[in-house]
Amino acid sequence: MSHNADINDTSRIPKIVPQADVEAELPAPHVPEIIIVTGMSGAGRSRAAATLEDLGWYVVDNLPPRLLKAMSGLISADGGVTKLCAVVDVRSREFFAELVDVLGDLRVGGIAYRLFFMDASDQVLVQRYESVRRPHPLQGHGRLLDGILKERKVLAELKKRADSIIDTSTLSVHDLARKLRKLVGQGVDESPTQITVMSFGFKYGLPLDADNVADVRFLPNPYWVSELRHLTGHDEPVANFVLEQDGAAWFVEKYSELIEGILDGYARELKPFTTIAIGCTGGKHRSVAIAEAISKILRNNGRAVRTIHRDLGRE
Repeated sequence: MSHNADINDTSRIPKIVPQADVEAELPAPHVPEIIIVTGMSGAGRSRAAATLEDLGWYVVDNLPPRLLKAMSGLISADGGVTKLCAVVDVRSREFFAELVDVLGDLRVGGIAYRLFFMDASDQVLVQRYESVRRPHPLQGHGRLLDGILKERKVLAELKKRADSIIDTSTLSVHDLARKLRKLVGQGVDESPTQITVMSFGFKYGLPLDADNVADVRFLPNPYWVSELRHLTGHDEPVANFVLEQDGAAWFVEKYSELIEGILDGYARELKPFTTIAIGCTGGKHRSVAIAEAISKILRNNGRAVRTIHRDLGRE
């Protein structure tokens, strides 16, 4: 088959059918879970909480220990909050001493939980505090290291009770996220990148949030066909006109393959969302048709895709 035949072959391009935006399916109900995040100040408690929040956990930061049992009443297997994360640390001051007793009460009450203890070496903790020029919460009028050593003593018993001790001394932000995903049983494949395919018109400017931009102005413009001018890329006559042009089918197929590789890389790097922008002159004909065709291929490949048309309807 000649190269031109490949370029003009539209058999592998899905027919454009106007449809509402497609969102990811809701996950199946979870067994109620509680994770308590504690540990050394500067060891990554806030980052751990942010990661768990991104994974769908309801996070409460700086929670006084005495409220843990009350907070546990929020979780339910049949709706509402099913995954609760409570961050407890020495910022709670006098309340923190109660935590060990509260944990015992939770066990006696049949409330299951996991305790994650965030840690790092003294040297790394000193470097982190020096870099942000903030005092340690237990430092008082002493040295930074005095506050760190005091906190270690306060937390010694709690560290012994931890289900998981996470040493972040040598972990990057992404390494910590991967470790937490593994601990909570959620791998990369379970939290795929959220994809938005957006059509737009270059005359109105580039989308500010676009991660990848493709220009389809190499295709003939249906605007100059009188019977198509008043239609949009959502309409079958326009979509067929665009996709039947030389290079259109080839572009949709090859660009979709390229995007698939990029999406796999985004997943490995834990990028939670991406915007793919397809542009033509006015964002009404070519970009709409091509964006819909690419979205259809990605959906057929099992991706959850939202398709929006930024400039459709503009004069």
